[in-house]
Amino acid sequence: MNVTLPIEQQKWLEAEVAAGRFASIDEALAVAVADLMAIQSDDLAWAKPYVDQARASVARGHVMSGEEFFKRLEAKLEAFRTR
Repeated sequence: MNVTLPIEQQKWLEAEVAAGRFASIDEALAVAVADLMAIQSDDLAWAKPYVDQARASVARGHVMSGEEFFKRLEAKLEAFRTR
């Protein structure tokens, strides 16, 4: 099989092989295809309990804005940095 990729993808693959992340471009492409196949075949059923839990929390009014979340996260990170 011959595959033609855009030059930026070819260069990325070559860099990944050169960095030792893959033994060859063939291996990198095989991993990429296997990952894509796994993603496409995943029905996300594993996520349903988490989604149900999140929806129940929202229904109870247990919500926080993204702004408030990041404000609290930054405070925790600052406390960690000053240890």
